[in-house]
Amino acid sequence: MKIEVIGVEGIPIVKEGDDLASMILVAAEAQGTPIQEGDVVVITHVVVSRAEGRTVDLRQIKPSKVAENFAAFTGKDPRLVEVILQNSRAVRRMRSGLLVTETLDGVVCANSGVDVSNVSGGDVAAPLPEDADASAKRIKERLSLLSGKDVAVIVCDSHGRAFRMGAVNVAIGLHGFSAIWDRRGEKDLFGYQLKVKEIAVADELASAAELVIGQADEGVPVAIIRGYSYKKSATSTAKELIRPRELDVFI
Repeated sequence: MKIEVIGVEGIPIVKEGDDLASMILVAAEAQGTPIQEGDVVVITHVVVSRAEGRTVDLRQIKPSKVAENFAAFTGKDPRLVEVILQNSRAVRRMRSGLLVTETLDGVVCANSGVDVSNVSGGDVAAPLPEDADASAKRIKERLSLLSGKDVAVIVCDSHGRAFRMGAVNVAIGLHGFSAIWDRRGEKDLFGYQLKVKEIAVADELASAAELVIGQADEGVPVAIIRGYSYKKSATSTAKELIRPRELDVFI
């Protein structure tokens, strides 16, 4: 199997109401890597949030007393903390410089995924899409309609991991393929039957995409993964990757 990971360059700054799928197709065509059948298109959540108008002008935010108290403890901007709390249903961990929350969708991550990088220089924050799976579905359908190619889409974000340094890209929304490759029941080389082998394919593809996606000054918010044979699905979502609380040993 040969897999390619291709960064899509030349996408203009995305604004509210922009046709993101069309912009991706035009940019991919212009650089000589047009969308092909079976591609996985991985898109950073920030550009999806911008296209959907999911941005917040921090200059217009009046922090609550709770946000001010959390900001004093963590050293964060109280206006940003207010936006984080508005997009969370629980605070899981907190220390100086760190606020780990559970988003309204149940994703546990730093700052509810609210991003201030690659938005507007620090005065505007971009929360996660309201429903990243629905966002991925809309973009996938639009890409397929315009290109005539059946593709899959991942909306991604960089998250930290328990007991591991550094962040990796994960899938927070997806459409068109199965999020998890369930290999339970298969046998290994020695005939042993696998009992707990479930592969988070969506997260692995998102992480691979981050090798070419530029989060700093590169301006590459989209990647195409080509050559991976995924299992198609019209119903699988990124929510399947969220570990249920009763199985969460890190609470």
